[in-house]
Amino acid sequence: MTGGLLAVHAHPDDETLATGALIASWAAAGLPATVVTCTRGERGEVIPPELAHLEGDSLRLAAHREAELDGALEALGADGVLLDRVPLPAEVLRGGSPQRGAGPTRRYADSGMAWTGAGQAGTAAYLGPDAFVGVPLDEAAARLAVVIRERRPDVVVTYEPGGGYGHPDHIRAHAVTMRALQLAAAGGDGSRLGPHAVAAVLWTAIDATTLRCAWRELATMRVVADLPDRAVLVLPDPDGPLPSVAASETPVAVQVEVAPVLDRVVGALRAHRTQVQAIGVERDVRAEATILGCYALSNGVLAPVLRRESYRFAPGWADDRACWPAGVTRVA
Repeated sequence: MTGGLLAVHAHPDDETLATGALIASWAAAGLPATVVTCTRGERGEVIPPELAHLEGDSLRLAAHREAELDGALEALGADGVLLDRVPLPAEVLRGGSPQRGAGPTRRYADSGMAWTGAGQAGTAAYLGPDAFVGVPLDEAAARLAVVIRERRPDVVVTYEPGGGYGHPDHIRAHAVTMRALQLAAAGGDGSRLGPHAVAAVLWTAIDATTLRCAWRELATMRVVADLPDRAVLVLPDPDGPLPSVAASETPVAVQVEVAPVLDRVVGALRAHRTQVQAIGVERDVRAEATILGCYALSNGVLAPVLRRESYRFAPGWADDRACWPAGVTRVA
């Protein structure tokens, strides 16, 4: 798939929240975009009261969130792969499963999380036997390497090492992705697929100053004031702690204009009904505005839809051979 994009995410909805405009821009340019999702998000909270019966019912919630993911990918214009449905390469099976329960039919489950501070997640008190964080790194990476060799993307995108805000599954998805890139480039899986080295690897990033400005702008937006549930929604503290995705030590290297694909991104946000609420779009946006709209997750804290998505290159993975479609600009 020359010119293709492959995005690796932990749960349904992450593809839209973290990389929605990038994926939509690739698809809008007629280039192949694939989303690999590592779990079904079966430990997520459920927002709409009419769907509250799904919370805590891991199998039913998993099935429901798979359907939501399908709707979001359709809105973005991408196709999707669930990581645990990718057959293990022959050499992994010949070598024996790395741990009990691993193997060709193993299911990768949402590991859950616990809040450890403002906007910072940590490990849940209980991990199920199939929790994604417990899957041997090389097993999950071998499956992802198969997808990379099959799809042969120019660009791979995932979280930065901190997983955006510390979620254990995000951190694991980052580690799996970086290992899979090595395995895919090396080849040798005993199949017909040849090795594939991607041209560039992107990690999600937000300029810290931009994020604080966006948090401040939320308080002045008309669309926020007009939200039906505004009284029970909380504005973020512009001077509060920053998530790891907003680390400032590495400058933003790639930016994506959100406005040209905003309708696709909003459609994808609306597809994730169990996870996303208070979606609003500011249609009359000032030229100097940092944000185009808003949404909130189950915590009820409003978040901005930024005018530009931004990324940094993984160390050693910046390459001008990559194909950058319209709306995606290399700035560093």
